[in-house]
Formats: sequence, C-alpha cells, structure tokens
Amino acid sequence: MNIQKYKFHVHGMHCNACVLMTESELRDFPNITHVKSSLKDHSVEVEGDFGNKTPEQIAQELTIPLKSHGYTVSVEKQIHTKKWSDFKVAVPIALGFAVLFVVLQKIGLINLVSAGNVTYGTAFVIGIIASLSTCMAVVGGLLLSMSATFAKDGDKLRPQLMFHGGRIVSFFILGGVIGTLGSAFTLNTTATFVLGLAIALAMFILGVNLLDVFPWAKKLQPSMPKFIARHAHGVSKLNHTLTPLIVGVATFFLPCGFTQSMQLYTLSTGSFLTGGLTMLAFALGTLPVLALISFSSFSIQKSSKAGIFFKSAGLIVVMFALFNLINSLAVIGLISPLFNF
Repeated sequence: MNIQKYKFHVHGMHCNACVLMTESELRDFPNITHVKSSLKDHSVEVEGDFGNKTPEQIAQELTIPLKSHGYTVSVEKQIHTKKWSDFKVAVPIALGFAVLFVVLQKIGLINLVSAGNVTYGTAFVIGIIASLSTCMAVVGGLLLSMSATFAKDGDKLRPQLMFHGGRIVSFFILGGVIGTLGSAFTLNTTATFVLGLAIALAMFILGVNLLDVFPWAKKLQPSMPKFIARHAHGVSKLNHTLTPLIVGVATFFLPCGFTQSMQLYTLSTGSFLTGGLTMLAFALGTLPVLALISFSSFSIQKSSKAGIFFKSAGLIVVMFALFNLINSLAVIGLISPLFNF
C-alpha cells in the first residue's frame, strides 16, 4: 500500500460530538488507516492508500458518508460567518420565551426555577433544546446509522422502539445511580454552591456556543472522554437483535454537553429517585425530535432558519444559566433573592 496523509477542512463542525461523528464515519471508509478530527481548526487528518486521486477528488469521496450528517469535506478553509442579522429575530424570540417563563412561573402553572435547583420542568425544556442543538448531532447520527443497518433486513419499527425504550429506561436508572453516588458525599453549603456554579458555567458555555459568534468558546465545552464515546458509537454498527437497546443505553455516555450538565446536577441530588426522574425528564424532552429523526429526514441544521433557531436557543440556555447562578448566589446568602418565585 502507498500510504498518503492529507489534511482537509470540514464544514459544519460545531462541537465535540462533531469530532466523534466525523472520525467514526470516516474510519469505516475503504483504505483509510487513520483519522483524526480537530474542533480547533475544523479539520480532519486522514491517512491511507488513495491511489492517484487528487485532494479534491478525495475530499468529494469523504463528503459522501458525512453529508447526511450535515458535514462537507473541502481542501479550502471554512470562512466563519457570524450572521449578526439573525439576532434581529432571535432576541425577540428569546425575550418572548423569558416573559412567558416568568408569567407561567408566577401563576404557578409550571415550576422551572426553585431555590437554585433544576426542576423536572427545567430538565424537560433543556432536553427539548438539546435535541434540536448541534450538540445532539451524534445521537441522531447513531440513530441513523443503526436504522440503516436494520433497514437492509426490512426491520424498521422494532429497532426504533427498542432504541427509544432503552434510552428512556436507561436514563432513569443511570440517573438514579449517579444520584445514589452523590448521596455518599455530604455536601455543605459551600460545596453545593460550587457545584451549582459549575452547572451554571457549563450551561453558559453551551449557550454561548449555540450563538456561534465566539469560536474560541468551543474549546471550553466539556466532553466525555473520547475513548468511551468512540466505543459507544461503534456499537451502532453491530447487527444484533439487542443492538438498538444497547445503542439507546450508550447515548447516556456520548459527548453532549447538555446531558453532562444534567448528570452533574443529578450528582448533587443525593437521591436515586430524584436523580432518575431528572434524567428521565431530560430524556423525554429529547424524545419528540429524536422520534422525528427516526422516521423522517428531519434536521434543523439543514434548515435555512437554522442560524436563527440556534441563536434563539443559545440565548434561552444562557438565561437558564444566569437564573441558576442568581438563585445559587441567593441560597448561599451572597445576594438577596431577585426573583420571588
């Protein structure tokens, strides 16, 4: 074999989930021996025997397995456009959500904020936002990859039901396990505040990344160790009766910052039931969109209004982070409560 090494630019990368997705898909490409993606400069390095093909031809071939996930490979560097004009629509939408949030909270129809705690309503709303965000791309990719494997045998409905059922049940059980682990630690007021601060900071970074105007912030986004996420993604390639169920469970360990923020909060609950119900509410929030992905070609990233949506979602997540921070500061007594909910 004549091993060659090339570095290409990947258009459409947003987070660590994108790194995992591009590496996983290209690793299965014929004659490729090594793949390494980088979020830092939105690139991918590949090694393999490409014969006499030009870099442009190779880039076109590498785009084929990635295109359905919203990525394209090119020899030219991506020019990042911030599209500040999207904020003209995104800001009013986010402010409208904030007003609705305050009104519903005041009249008692919902309870999204409670003494600095993440309530089940909050977890559900965050799940909805997460399912539509670029951060959830890897879960959608897993789902599509698994579906394609079983569709070849004419089996479409059963794998989908097993995947979603396994995901929901495992999020409850594993969330409960994390909550139980948290009970082994006695958190004083200061420790509780520090954990709340970490959750608020993680959500703030996620929100800023959704705005897509500060590329440097992507380096700060937390992620699951790559080797764990890579093995979880590899399960979707197996053609076994229980594969959909296992893939559903594996999504708990994938590099979605929203999931990890909820897991971090769950640790602070110190309760199997509270931890389990929090992660269950989050998983149920992601269910509608993941179900759409299961049975259609739904993808917010491919929409012409994707920029407006992500900026709106980013502003809402930032507001959630600030609510959590302000309430945490009030609970510890550093400031007076600003919101009388």
